[in-house]
Amino acid sequence: MDKIQFWKNFKLREELDIAGRFIYNGLRYFHEMENLYNEVEIFEVLYNLSVGLERLLKVAVVLIEHDDIVDQGDFEKSLITHNHLVLLKRVQDRRKLALAGQHNEFLHKVLVEFYKTHRYGRYDIEAMKATGKEKTSFHSYIENHLEIEIFDEPPLHVTANSPRIRKFLGKIVGKITNEIYGVIKQEAARLNIYTYEVKYDSKAGKIFLDEEYEFSKEDVLLRELLVFLINSKDTSGLLGFLKKLDPLEFDPALVSDYIECLGSDEKKLRNMDELDALYEEIDTRGERLEMINLIGDSTVDFDSCNEACEGE
Repeated sequence: MDKIQFWKNFKLREELDIAGRFIYNGLRYFHEMENLYNEVEIFEVLYNLSVGLERLLKVAVVLIEHDDIVDQGDFEKSLITHNHLVLLKRVQDRRKLALAGQHNEFLHKVLVEFYKTHRYGRYDIEAMKATGKEKTSFHSYIENHLEIEIFDEPPLHVTANSPRIRKFLGKIVGKITNEIYGVIKQEAARLNIYTYEVKYDSKAGKIFLDEEYEFSKEDVLLRELLVFLINSKDTSGLLGFLKKLDPLEFDPALVSDYIECLGSDEKKLRNMDELDALYEEIDTRGERLEMINLIGDSTVDFDSCNEACEGE
């Protein structure tokens, strides 16, 4: 295998995985947003989606355009762009993509303008406004295509994120992603390489193989695991170890908040002060942390731990 084959077969496969992870992260962050008000949360969503789709497009461009007669230096320079529409045109010039106006509009009005100018808007004091342009364009795009009004007047009049809005964004991003990935699969087959392969049980696998662009199944899994852990009668292994630990006195009235924090890093942070306060009341905090840190450690024999606890 020569250098070019290695590049296309393995390094671009890594690039595909990276692109899938960025797309996954952008959609996941959007799933966790409670409302559409927080500008920095919208920034996080758009940044990850922008980077992920840009990198995905570049993989497709390389597989389509690169051959033995191109000037390698000029070709690599041509990839130094953040304009999704320029990259998309290079793909569409040679391969057909079934994308509609709303997909092109999302790439242009939301992602290209965001990545080209809006993401630096907070560094320009002359152009600075109370609401960032990326938030305005994102709201406008959703309003136009879902025919809704997004309220942006805190604390009472802000539009909540909803399953309908999450599903809409997932469908838009998913269609663009699926079309480009389809081209990558076709080109890899033409070149007899395996650039399209990703691990099925990974972030990229969810996006490219499962073609899932929302996270309701993950929410169901979390809830079912909680039901199992609470109701299991098993007293061996890790479950037995958990049952022997005395729980901290968290507030029963906040159970819904605690469950939400299991699936969101932002919501975990909201409960850290309470955790710190509860740990301040423990005389043997070091011993408690040692026991807690055993949970999830695959190298620990919990049956032996349980026997040791019973012998004390």
